[in-house]
Amino acid sequence: MEQIWAPWRMEYIRSEKSEGCILCEKPGQNSDATNYIVYRGDKNFVILNAYPYNPGHLMIAPYRHVASLGDLTDEELHEHFAIVRQSVNVLKQAFNPGGFNIGINMGKVAGAGIDEHVHSHVVPRWQGDTNFMPVLAEVRVIPEALAETYGKLKDKF
Repeated sequence: MEQIWAPWRMEYIRSEKSEGCILCEKPGQNSDATNYIVYRGDKNFVILNAYPYNPGHLMIAPYRHVASLGDLTDEELHEHFAIVRQSVNVLKQAFNPGGFNIGINMGKVAGAGIDEHVHSHVVPRWQGDTNFMPVLAEVRVIPEALAETYGKLKDKF
């Protein structure tokens, strides 16, 4: 059996799990480096996904707790998508990916892990980044720790 070394996971495994909304809690803690918040706008913020599909997997979320795009004000919506565009540019500069997946899952049945707080995902992609591991072993291999990714992105926003 092959083994995958992921030492950063132990901190999560041992940590207390919040029953609240992490997209509301994290920006209120004013500990951006610890929480991997790489950018704060007026109405939205950018946070690294703690369970990324690839290094640089970002989530853009409004500070306000709303479940759908239709619940956002025009100002929140405009800034949200301006930050999605900015995130793509930052990721191009930092990682030079070959492409991107950009998406919003609204509702549990649509695959939203945090279904009561709308957010967008920006996932950089490279040729060959999905290899045999997810297909045969149902395992994803992330080749970079979150702290290292944070360091590459924080000053580029």
